[in-house]
Amino acid sequence: MAPQFFAAVIPRAEMSLSTSQLGVEKATNRNAHEFAGFELGEAITVNMVLKDILTTAPAMDKSAEMALVEKMKATAKGTTFDRAYIAFQLENHEFLRDLADGYLANSAGATDPAEKQGRHLASLMLAVFKEHTAICKRISTELKA
Repeated sequence: MAPQFFAAVIPRAEMSLSTSQLGVEKATNRNAHEFAGFELGEAITVNMVLKDILTTAPAMDKSAEMALVEKMKATAKGTTFDRAYIAFQLENHEFLRDLADGYLANSAGATDPAEKQGRHLASLMLAVFKEHTAICKRISTELKA
C-alpha cells in the first residue's frame, strides 16, 4: 500500500517543485513569495526522500505538468501570477491531504515494518499538507482583498 501512495505523491511533488521555483522568482506578494520558498524546500525534500526509498512512479504523461509550468512562466509578475500560483498550491495540497488521509485510513493497523514506516512518513506529510492548505487559503483570501 505504501508504495502506491508514494508513487501517487511523486508527480504532485514534482509539479510543486517546478511551480515553486517560479514562485520564488516571480511572486510579488510577500506571503506568496515566502510560501513559495517554504514549498520549494518541501518539494525538494519530499522528492529526495521518496527517491531515496526507491519509490517509482508509473510513467506519466507530462503534458499537464508542462502546460501548467508554461502557463505560469508566461504569466507576468504581480497579482495575477500570485493568484495562479497560490490557487494551484491550494488545489495540490488539498489533493495531497486527501490522498494521505485516505491512505492512513486504509492502512490502519498495519503491522508490516515497511508499511509502518510508510504510515509514519504519510503522517508527517499529512501534517504539512494540512498546514499548507490552511496557509494557501489565507493567502488566497488576502490576494482577493
